[in-house]
Amino acid sequence: MRSTTRSPPATRSAAWSWPANASGHPYSEIANESVIEAVDSLNPYMHARGIAHLVDNCSTTARLGARKWAPRFDHLLTQQTYPALDQHRPSSDPTPFAAFEDHPIHDVLHTCAQMRPPVDIFVA
Repeated sequence: MRSTTRSPPATRSAAWSWPANASGHPYSEIANESVIEAVDSLNPYMHARGIAHLVDNCSTTARLGARKWAPRFDHLLTQQTYPALDQHRPSSDPTPFAAFEDHPIHDVLHTCAQMRPPVDIFVA
């Protein structure tokens, strides 16, 4: 984790927000559109109805992209990643792992988790 953390103010204010990343997207938007939507929306939906139902009900672009890339990711995982993990081979380049561990999104997600209501999402 990061050695320095940025704490939000004691009260939430419309004027206060997390800084933007290099491409100008606010970290709050990144957290919402990736992790929060996955945890609160996509994962419960997939658990209730299955990934095939989710893909079948996506936009044409998302559906075609998922069907195109899923076999490629599956191949990379089953033929390269899982065997390397089973053989305890270290990564040849630790830079991506270090960048992930030091990324400021962890502080953002920690703050978001503190504001999240303690309820489970249910899809009927």
